[in-house]
Amino acid sequence: MSLGSIIGVDVGGTFTDVFSLDLGTGETAVAKVPTTRPDQSGGFLDGIRAAQPDMGRIRSLVHGTTAGTNALLERKGARTGVITTAGFRDVLEMRRRDRPRTWGLRGDFTPVVPRDLRLEVSERVLADGTVDQPVDLDAVRDAAKALQAQGCEAVVVLFVNAYANPVNEQAAVEALRAVWHNPHVAASSEILPEIREFERFSTTALNGYLQPEVAGYLARLETALKGGGFGGEFMIVQSNGGVMSVDTACKRPVRTALSGPSAGVIAAGYIAETAGYANLITGDMGGTSFDVSMIVGGETVVSPQTSIDFGMVVRTPMIEIATIGAGGGSIASVDAGGLLTIGPESAGSNPGPVAYGRGNTRPTVTDANIVLGRIDATRPLGKGLGALDLEAAKVAIEEHVAKPLGLGVMEAAEAIVRVANSRMAGAIRLVSIERGHDPAKFAYMPFGGGGALHAGAMIDEVGIGRALIPRFPGVTSAMGCVIADMRQDFVQTVNATLDALDLPGLADHMQTHFDEGQMVLESAGSEFASREERFELDMAYIGQTHTVSVPITVKVENGRVQAPTREAVREAFEASYRGLYGRLLKSGIRVLNLRSSVIGKRPKFDLARLAPAKDATVEAAERGSRPVFVRGQWEEARIVARLELPVGARVDGPAVLEQPDATIFVEPWLSATVDSYGNIIIEQKGEQA
Repeated sequence: MSLGSIIGVDVGGTFTDVFSLDLGTGETAVAKVPTTRPDQSGGFLDGIRAAQPDMGRIRSLVHGTTAGTNALLERKGARTGVITTAGFRDVLEMRRRDRPRTWGLRGDFTPVVPRDLRLEVSERVLADGTVDQPVDLDAVRDAAKALQAQGCEAVVVLFVNAYANPVNEQAAVEALRAVWHNPHVAASSEILPEIREFERFSTTALNGYLQPEVAGYLARLETALKGGGFGGEFMIVQSNGGVMSVDTACKRPVRTALSGPSAGVIAAGYIAETAGYANLITGDMGGTSFDVSMIVGGETVVSPQTSIDFGMVVRTPMIEIATIGAGGGSIASVDAGGLLTIGPESAGSNPGPVAYGRGNTRPTVTDANIVLGRIDATRPLGKGLGALDLEAAKVAIEEHVAKPLGLGVMEAAEAIVRVANSRMAGAIRLVSIERGHDPAKFAYMPFGGGGALHAGAMIDEVGIGRALIPRFPGVTSAMGCVIADMRQDFVQTVNATLDALDLPGLADHMQTHFDEGQMVLESAGSEFASREERFELDMAYIGQTHTVSVPITVKVENGRVQAPTREAVREAFEASYRGLYGRLLKSGIRVLNLRSSVIGKRPKFDLARLAPAKDATVEAAERGSRPVFVRGQWEEARIVARLELPVGARVDGPAVLEQPDATIFVEPWLSATVDSYGNIIIEQKGEQA
């Protein structure tokens, strides 16, 4: 009897990807359908039905969403009001006095909350937590009425020093909720109880800006899913690579800012670890962007803060991901100076590349790959697409690239791909070489619909040792949704010297985080293989601005967190600091913030289930050959059905390995081998073991 299925859904700019795992039989199914705009829920439901027609059999559904990301990048969030301490209405606009361009004084910035919607009230809490002036609740209610009259859908309360004592913010929020017309009310002490006004104000304001958009989107999805017979658990991927409940996502939508890309990194880490690779560079090439991240020693790199766009700072734990506009749908053009550029503008899913025949006339990276013969125009990726228009792609490349540069169509198409490769290689160097890592000691895992087409180029451009292409590269982020653990993160400012640190008080904060995290796990109703808690302290020498994240080993016995010793904290800081900078300083030490994570480990499925069938043969996988344009000349490339290759099979380039969710291009000087899990290992010829 079947135990039902677990499904991961990743909504991208061009395609919505679905990965389905039957918990009883271990059978998998994948689907790739065009993303629908402006409402992504249409493509979401289409994708689920393509992979699992009977929604009643779905036990768990996990969603990596770009609804919040798109709302931020496109400035399409809700009209939001701010109520703040008198004298602090301009913190959001002043930022850190940075500017969009380092060189030159030009550039402007418009905050998501305009000045006339940032209202001030009388209140004051001092930095030590003393309430110097209680909040004027009548002024709060008057401000709420004024903001509602101006059409605000959400309101946030941003009081100075609320991290030290939230009492004034809590009183203001209680008064607001009694008069506000919807549940979209939040305070900075709820979203980010951490020192530094701008980061706290920015994160909270962006959370309010996203709440109506994300909550409305998820509500529509839940309604449609229930209407289709779905009755299982529904969870959302966070930017930290964990998952959370829909209720938490509606209250904390800012945590979904890098939801989809993070799921891909989680899947990549699990696949690489299983295959025996601890060091990995990931490259997610979708229709709109190219996202790069690193896994070092089996651990994803997590940052406490990121900028979604200039001035839009989100301070919440996120997997470190560098993003550039170099996706398959990125538009190629020649600028006024005669230089060929790729992106950041993208054709997305609608109208999509020229070859889709949906009205776009400007060439994209995908169009170039079609013209070069690397993508078969008669067998496009995804459902809902007919044969691609090869001739239209050639015309677009000729008009917009070949003629302006004085090149032939084929040379222009290859130039588009080479420029895209160069930009992608630059992003990889940014996260590896510029941070002291040798790419030759890392494997590279490309995924997304277009990533595997450019894997060999990254080996050449960056000097990466080898490429590791997963079994289903086009839906890796959707697979990551299935793999991701449930995770809840907390932060609390401590701001004390190590010598004066109140250790029992620190343990009390840890206990609060631990208890709240356990409550979240219990309320989720999920089954966990195990549970884990992690504690870190942001620490620095006195006088330093930037802190070091210091993992702290803490005992938890019978649900009670034991306070660490002062010496243990000192030793942990010195080990972390020496590891980063190579030496210690003779100065006092300050503890700024406590960061805690409570993780429910979800059961992982055995990747061996994805291995090729035992009776698979190379002969059965052969699909003939076709000419492919490489380095200025035509080469006859083998065409192979990738999923039908047996374990141990080797395919020398030039070759094109095709499957429903992605296409792999193997250059003439490279070779591809199938490992025991069905992954493809691409290396220089002669380097295979």
